[in-house]
Amino acid sequence: MANEKKEKKTAKTDKQEDTKGKKPAKKSEEKAAFVEEKIPVRLFDVYRSEIIKGLSDKFGYKNPLQVPKLEKISINVGVGAATQDPKLVDVIVKELENIAGQKPVITIAKKSVSNFKLREGMKIGCKVTLRKSRMYEFLDKLINIAIPRIRDFRGVPDKAFDGNGNYTLGLKEHVIFPEINIDNVSKHFGMDITFVTSAKSDEEAKELLRSFGMPFVKREVSLN
Repeated sequence: MANEKKEKKTAKTDKQEDTKGKKPAKKSEEKAAFVEEKIPVRLFDVYRSEIIKGLSDKFGYKNPLQVPKLEKISINVGVGAATQDPKLVDVIVKELENIAGQKPVITIAKKSVSNFKLREGMKIGCKVTLRKSRMYEFLDKLINIAIPRIRDFRGVPDKAFDGNGNYTLGLKEHVIFPEINIDNVSKHFGMDITFVTSAKSDEEAKELLRSFGMPFVKREVSLN
């Protein structure tokens, strides 16, 4: 009996050693089969291949690092009706998240204003800052899809620069973005979109945005 027990134990240990030495083949095959492919950002490729050369020829930059670039895009939404309906901010946050592809930050009132029924600490809006690939993807969508859907569009204003190479664009309706289903919209809201660049002058920043495809308004030049 003792010899039979010893033989069973040795057989189990041999099986355990065999299973320990072998790795499951299915899991390794699944890991090897899954490969994440990165989609190239179109406007970033355009910037490197065309815009840098075009701006260097126009402004005489000697080094490619001197060429101004887009650093970030900030989207800000103010919700004045949130003083009466605080849940409205949460709805707008979800819709802005769908538009930007990034979760916004809720902005809170710093002071109490009795005339506007505003109390300190109350939710009054939201904001989001985009950088790198998400920034270029949003800019591509804004220029080529959203802005052409504006009614009676004649070009974006070219006088909204702050003197330091930054440009702010105001949109009245958020439904121009393709992610928004008009049938499910409960509240229309606008937004302020700020393009922060490394340009030293407004002229350089304007030419940079125009190179990306920003449709600035065309002004008629009088010959008189």
